Amino acid sequence: MSMQFSINISFPGNAAEAFRHYESIFGGELELLTYGDTPMEGLPFDPPRDAVAYATLNSDTVSIAGGDAMEDDAPGLRSDVYSLLLQFDSVAEAEGIINRFITGGAEVEMPFEQAP
Repeated sequence: MSMQFSINISFPGNAAEAFRHYESIFGGELELLTYGDTPMEGLPFDPPRDAVAYATLNSDTVSIAGGDAMEDDAPGLRSDVYSLLLQFDSVAEAEGIINRFITGGAEVEMPFEQAP
């Protein structure tokens, strides 16, 4: 049996922006499907046409899926709940990804060091 694991995240209305940001960092192939791109008859809710129904980002190293949450009271994504574990073959490769995050607006909470 073959299996692949991907994280699926419900974003509070900013899925398109988040996925484009992740694409700028990790590269890969991004697919965004909005509710306006799909037949909306029969849905049990009335989504905004520009809301992301489903998005995927697949690269050689990362697979992320998700979309916009449709609940009016959907919680935001708190930074103390989610984290990414990234493993690299070299320090230079890791520094390159970290610099892309920083260029995209991320803040450094802990200095980069090689883990034991």
